[in-house]
Amino acid sequence: MRTILFQGDSITDVDRDRNCDDRRGLGYPTLIAGELGYEAPGAFTFLNRGVSGDRVVDLYARIKRDVINLRPDVMSILIGVNDVWHELSSQNGVSAEKYRKVYGMYVEEILAALPNVRILVLEPFVLHGPATDGSWDYFRKEVALRAEAARDVVETYGLTFVPLQRVFDAALEKADASYWTPDGVHPTTFGHELIAREWIRAFRSLN
Repeated sequence: MRTILFQGDSITDVDRDRNCDDRRGLGYPTLIAGELGYEAPGAFTFLNRGVSGDRVVDLYARIKRDVINLRPDVMSILIGVNDVWHELSSQNGVSAEKYRKVYGMYVEEILAALPNVRILVLEPFVLHGPATDGSWDYFRKEVALRAEAARDVVETYGLTFVPLQRVFDAALEKADASYWTPDGVHPTTFGHELIAREWIRAFRSLN
């Protein structure tokens, strides 16, 4: 049985049950578990360790407990929007330069401890919405810088990149931003389905 671990912030957390691994929250990790678990019953264990509010430095702080000790075969990471958002809300963001540095340290330590783990890095994204429109230019520019840094980590360590910004942008041709995310950051059910489909596409490319 292979273990798939999901790491990230509130976009990954989505009200998961901290006391029961079978209750993975209301977002894309559950949708992915449903699809893969249906196709291959009993082949995978799915763990969600996303924590609402996390920045890349917070992921790094819990690397031992929530990654290395769990010994996943496949790991998924989606982090970056809070590194931008927290600067606006509390002057406690993480600069693009530090984000790149810490992300690289995070991945390097994981690979040193778990050399056979396959890592999927999901691109941070942002859309128009009540949470973002007041500082839209800043959000779009800064999230894009974190996305660029995440892609650089992928290239440096030979990981798998899952593009999301262009996919969400393309989805705006089908429905407006509020259909995919009510506030510009947190996906609706339909937004989570979009993420899940891109994730599964990337996952299948690993095999």
